[in-house]
Amino acid sequence: MEILLYSTVTCPECGYQKKEEMPTDACQFFYECENCKAVLKPKAGDCCIYCSYGTVPCPPVQKNTKCC
Repeated sequence: MEILLYSTVTCPECGYQKKEEMPTDACQFFYECENCKAVLKPKAGDCCIYCSYGTVPCPPVQKNTKCC
């Protein structure tokens, strides 16, 4: 199974999108939108901002392993 390392994050505040490389060894809990400077946090039940706002879930979720 191929693990995708890039996800496009969409800011829920302004709709700005940016393709980001996801870390493989840690969860990213906070993300600042480049456009509006809103600080994103994971939605309830999600482990990181990629699982909440990205087009691709984080690598541990893709592997069906425990996330941070």
